[in-house]
Amino acid sequence: FVDCTFIIIIIIIIFFIIIFKIIIIIFIFIYFLNSISSPQHGIVLDAGSSRTTVYVYEWPAEKENNTGVVSQTYKCNVKGPGISSYGSNPQEIAKPIDDCIHKVKEKIPSHLHKSTPVYLGATAGMRLLRLQNETTANEVLESVHNYFTSQPFEFRGAQIITGQEEGVYGWITANYLMGNFLEKNIWRTWVHPRGAETTGELDLGGASTQISFIPEESMQSSNSTLQVQLYGYEYSVYTHSFQCYGRDEAEKRLLASLMQQPGLNKSTIDNPCYPQSYKTALTMKHLHGSLCTESLKPADYKPVQLVNVRGTGDPALCQEKVSLLFNFTACNGREDCSFNGVHQPKLKGKFVAFSGFYYTANALNLTGRFSLADFNSSMWSFCSQNWNQLPFMLPKFDEVYARSYCFSANYIYYLLVHGYKFNTETWPQIHFQKEVGNSSIAWSLGYMLSLTNMIPAESTLIWLPVHPSLFAGLLFFFTAVSLLCLIFLVYLCVLSRMQKNISHVDRVLAIE
Repeated sequence: FVDCTFIIIIIIIIFFIIIFKIIIIIFIFIYFLNSISSPQHGIVLDAGSSRTTVYVYEWPAEKENNTGVVSQTYKCNVKGPGISSYGSNPQEIAKPIDDCIHKVKEKIPSHLHKSTPVYLGATAGMRLLRLQNETTANEVLESVHNYFTSQPFEFRGAQIITGQEEGVYGWITANYLMGNFLEKNIWRTWVHPRGAETTGELDLGGASTQISFIPEESMQSSNSTLQVQLYGYEYSVYTHSFQCYGRDEAEKRLLASLMQQPGLNKSTIDNPCYPQSYKTALTMKHLHGSLCTESLKPADYKPVQLVNVRGTGDPALCQEKVSLLFNFTACNGREDCSFNGVHQPKLKGKFVAFSGFYYTANALNLTGRFSLADFNSSMWSFCSQNWNQLPFMLPKFDEVYARSYCFSANYIYYLLVHGYKFNTETWPQIHFQKEVGNSSIAWSLGYMLSLTNMIPAESTLIWLPVHPSLFAGLLFFFTAVSLLCLIFLVYLCVLSRMQKNISHVDRVLAIE
């Protein structure tokens, strides 16, 4: 009995030591888990030609192969036009941006404001303004800088990104959101997916359009290829940006070219791409104030002079006029050429088309993947509609966009089919998509992903063999097993004692 009691005491002591160590491990685990899980935030302003959009991104303090795992948590569209439109009054930029930044402050904990970086990337609208008047462009950026220096965030600067950067950042965004860079394995840790194929990107903005993809063979021309390194892997991406081939600037070029028709009264023009019965008046500055239409500017140019535009809704004539916006003859029949003599390798794999591509397809009641025949049929039907019918056809009616959807559809057709060389077989490989999950497909997320390479991780990454919930479950399991073993040992000792007592009683009775 003494031996059994001693063994039980030893077991109880060992058991409590083990429980004490387990409790310490749990507290340490929870402490480091909370430390690691404390998220960081970043703010990116996509300063496009037609508008500015503010994105808030979040990523854990630890990073995967020097790149943060970033997710979009908030988006705010700044009211008014793009920042390039404030060239004559740059001081007016602050107010519309401030409305969005005020909302952003509420989305990010106040104690993290000072450590939250803010970046502004300006695209084709500002690229054109800089070419037109570098001093004015600098004044616009300076106004942005002055505004953010008065804010609690860590302003990292406003810059005008190149067309190639815009294209490759869009490519990064699309592939990141589609899981082509990272995925979680059975242990809930991030790994590079085996055999993952990247997706090409097609972006149609207001002043420029971009195409980016990884070609079948490595490109010899380094001018059209960018090297991208993400999550420990390197990618060689073909990307090209066509300045003045964004939807808005292309439409201005169409209207400006219609004014040049011989024998035409320049105060009134007929636009076959505008719906029947539609009428509007546009200023000469709207048509010719851009660098993209400067060569079409008339000799008697007066900025405030109005030009009356009438829609005739002629699909066939619209296609003819749109085709003249591209110089297809410059390629001299070469297969490795898109238009304007620009080299382009053969298309490869799937593509995602976003921004203007998506919104135009959506206006035609088309989303996702569909055939080229369906696109042409919907385009022809839409372009034949009267202006009065459009409010009942569009999911969201806005005059400026509604009048231009027919032009946009024809423009997209010529750009993708005759320019990029998509055909009836490869067209269904294009996915017209706005977002993945809650994240918009835009170059800004790729921009943020690239910039996180320069943001140091605040916590050392601790590789856990199992998911936290599974880890807690295993601790509970082993604790329960240990407790059951202790109870079983106590039971054996008690049983042994009882047997000894019974044997002793039996011997006493036998003697008597």
